[in-house]
Amino acid sequence: MRTLEISHRTRYEYSEPVTLGEHRLMFRPRDSHDLRLLRTGLTIEPAASVRWIHDAFGNSIAIATFNGSTAALELNSTICLEHFALPLALPPIEEYALKLPFSYLAEEAPDLARYVERHYPDPNAILSSWTKQFMESEEGTPETFATLTRMCKGIQESLTYAMRFEPGTQPPAVTLETGTGTCRDYALLMMEGARALGLAARFVTGYLYDPALDDAAGGDARPAFPHAWMEVYLPGAGWVEFDPTNGIIGTERLIRVAVGRDPEQAMPIKGTFTGAAHVTTNATVDVQVRTLAAAPAALASAAPPAQATTSLGTAALDPSKT
Repeated sequence: MRTLEISHRTRYEYSEPVTLGEHRLMFRPRDSHDLRLLRTGLTIEPAASVRWIHDAFGNSIAIATFNGSTAALELNSTICLEHFALPLALPPIEEYALKLPFSYLAEEAPDLARYVERHYPDPNAILSSWTKQFMESEEGTPETFATLTRMCKGIQESLTYAMRFEPGTQPPAVTLETGTGTCRDYALLMMEGARALGLAARFVTGYLYDPALDDAAGGDARPAFPHAWMEVYLPGAGWVEFDPTNGIIGTERLIRVAVGRDPEQAMPIKGTFTGAAHVTTNATVDVQVRTLAAAPAALASAAPPAQATTSLGTAALDPSKT
């Protein structure tokens, strides 16, 4: 278990004043057996009216509404949490789901149906053909977890990461044709690949955490970035996390914030503004992850606890691939 403090600052600057529309913010994780939320903070400038809801996926969403015009918007989120990493060993998959293909049980199939359904057209069977390479097996029947592991590693090794600041994702076929993409594109590609195998898959946004830096003592927290990956529902194991950008499996390095059937449903920030047609926007994002050395109770004390800093990036994890 580790106690982490994550600060996430996003600032938008407009070339002239604009009127802000409603903004939906996904910064607050949901408590679970692998994540315990200790405290949160959210500040917005200019001041906004904020109300909280749970969406269809159980995500916690802050809906901000504004009055008047502004030339800038700044969002500052701070969360402190205990992270209980799950082991990366082979998950306890039900026997009937150990090999492909298999069908989900009747009591789960209706709820998983939309997660299994492919969301993007593949008229030339580019994705379907690409998926087949990961199903190789000496025994003839491919093992489910081994196939997904090969797909996760294969994406990491065969594609070239290319940072893209435009919002949204590109279709999986485009990612395969160009051989490049962002973490969002990598996750979406693996989602559709898993769905092509008849598996339920969903998109995840959050933060990438590197426990290798836990021993670093003192100094300022190092910069990091928000991250995206995907999960596959495996009977007996539940939703298992795969990060094809870094080729890692399991929750040890991943801090889940929001999930969705499609990337659009798990965006950390989603909003609009109204202004002149020539208005331009400049966005900056700063994320820092800090490991707290003291117990959570010390957070309320007058003297701050000693701290060790951590960030997203080591020889194993490329900090640019987020």
